[in-house]
Amino acid sequence: MQFTSFDFLVFFPIVVLLFYVMPKRFRQLWLLLASYYFYMGWNAKYALLILISTVITYLCGIFTVRIDGECKRKRLFILIASLVINFGILVFYKYFYFLHDTIAAVLSVFGIKLGASRLDIILPVGISFYTFQAVGYTIDVYRGTVKAEKNFIRYALFVSFFPQLVAGPIERSDHLLGQIETIAHKKMWDFDKVTRGLLMMLWGFFMKMVIADRAAVLVDQVFAIYYMFGGVALTLAIVLFAVQIYCDFASYSVIALGAAKVLGIELMINFEAPFFSRSIREFWGRWHVSLSSWFRDYLYIPLGGNRCSTPRKYFNTMLTFAVSGLWHGASWHYVAWGAIQGIYIIIGDILRPLKTRFQDFFQVRVKAFGYQFFQGLCTFFLFVLSLVFFRADTVKDALYYLYRMFMTFDVWSLFDESIYYLGLDRKEMSVMWLGVLILLLVDAYYVRKKALFDTLVKEQPLAVQYVIVAALLVMIIVFGVYGEGYNAAQFIYFQF
Repeated sequence: MQFTSFDFLVFFPIVVLLFYVMPKRFRQLWLLLASYYFYMGWNAKYALLILISTVITYLCGIFTVRIDGECKRKRLFILIASLVINFGILVFYKYFYFLHDTIAAVLSVFGIKLGASRLDIILPVGISFYTFQAVGYTIDVYRGTVKAEKNFIRYALFVSFFPQLVAGPIERSDHLLGQIETIAHKKMWDFDKVTRGLLMMLWGFFMKMVIADRAAVLVDQVFAIYYMFGGVALTLAIVLFAVQIYCDFASYSVIALGAAKVLGIELMINFEAPFFSRSIREFWGRWHVSLSSWFRDYLYIPLGGNRCSTPRKYFNTMLTFAVSGLWHGASWHYVAWGAIQGIYIIIGDILRPLKTRFQDFFQVRVKAFGYQFFQGLCTFFLFVLSLVFFRADTVKDALYYLYRMFMTFDVWSLFDESIYYLGLDRKEMSVMWLGVLILLLVDAYYVRKKALFDTLVKEQPLAVQYVIVAALLVMIIVFGVYGEGYNAAQFIYFQF
């Protein structure tokens, strides 16, 4: 079920109510059952895949610690077996057609024709997320950074905890497992945590239903027939897609964080105001933090990271980002998008000495607001350009989109109100930009105080708190999915 569905509005209060009234020793089992029920709302049979991944990684963790530390080959064999099985399942369900078509295209160059695929494979929701979380646990046990979890119920809940099951954040075993273990010992009710969790959920619903779903209307309409529009419409569409994907994905993480907090569990922050970044490197330290840190710790650093020669460091960077792009989708345009991020970072690294000399020569005040704003604007512009490859259907479409965006820039369309015929009229466009303004203010608060929306609200006088909550509720009800002509769109990252 989706967070924005009526089913969830019934499901979540029941889960919370029973969680707090039942004997504490049954809480872990109750959340495990609730998590599987939550996932089975999409496709019941695919819950078996989560169970398989859970059993395999659980047993690998147990066997790893039981083997004498000197038997490194056996321990390594267990780790490799876990990786092969889990990633094998992921590759089959997510990349089978991609690999088949790629191999077929290569063989066709040599005149060899590969038969068409006849398998009917449906991508299980959230498979990339829970696979990475379970595999990360196996690697941590192998490295000795965490102890193997002996209680199967606790471990199964770690893999399938419903708030972050299908779209993250991708939790680490040393952060979430310990909290799950203490569920049976926590006090019955923490009013402050519950209210903070509900505030975070409210903010997430606002981001999704008022901003992301509204921006999606214009973005989908333009991208469907992008070859018929000029540069202004194409620029507006890709800028709004940046807003859409941020609000869509961050909203899920925020709702997940809030739902977990209501249950007394703290999830990691997955987005840290990325649009306030002043470089692409900083951007990837703020965007989808759980995935970026996963690739850093389990791929980039094992490859050698930056503790090697410069060419090797750049190779590691490119490979990590290319794989990250492929994680997002089984298509070459996702790989291209990931590779572009790596190119950005490499170019930034190469130009860093020149940038430093430029700043010194012209005595640039690097902490001045104007200079930092310019850096942020350039970073946002570069990220937006790369998103054309993320949103387009093919690399060819992305290149033609960029060509039309720059070569057919119809300036007059800024003044003839044609932008209000792209799916959002003047009123709807105004509501969306108001939502974006509120979003930027909340993110600016995070940048300044490193505190989330719940803290922002809690700092206000009680009367102001009620006004903020009431205003968000009204905007969600009036301008959200209940608004005329809109339907709740599925969270974008469910497909990954």
